[in-house]
Amino acid sequence: MKLVIDFFPILLFFGAFKLYDIYTATGVLMAATVLQMAIIWFMERRLQPMQKATLVLILLFGSLTLLLHDDRFIKWKPTVLYGAMSIALAVALWGFKKNFLKMLLGAQLDLPARIWGHLNVAWIVYCLFMAVLNGYVAANFTTEAWVDFKLWGYVFPIAFLVAQGLYISPHLKSDKPAA
Repeated sequence: MKLVIDFFPILLFFGAFKLYDIYTATGVLMAATVLQMAIIWFMERRLQPMQKATLVLILLFGSLTLLLHDDRFIKWKPTVLYGAMSIALAVALWGFKKNFLKMLLGAQLDLPARIWGHLNVAWIVYCLFMAVLNGYVAANFTTEAWVDFKLWGYVFPIAFLVAQGLYISPHLKSDKPAA
């Protein structure tokens, strides 16, 4: 169910683009994201900071796209989001000596400090990579190619999350007592 909730805005965006145009697709994305966040709020009674940031940026960049009738805004939204995430994680880690990933997920995952550090750096690099990649596609390709990239580009976050799971799995502490 969570997977459906996570991906339905982008799938609706893609479908609306293929059937209509980028502006209709942008409106659909905005409405679907609001609905997605309402469902998450109803299920969990809270939104994560990343979910809030995504919602605000989609509504802001989507509104600019529609009001100014300029698709560049919606195309650059992922670059801004990923870039901001990379900068925030880097400043927190190297500037303030805080690991936001551990602060956010430490209650759910019991990992050694060294592994939390590696994960944080991996997220910084991943977000920077995604920001640059989206910026490159947005700047150098047609809107149709960018929309296709948004759909098929989901291979990157899926691969990153699988790799991350494989990396941390040996370091997870078991709840079972030693034999």
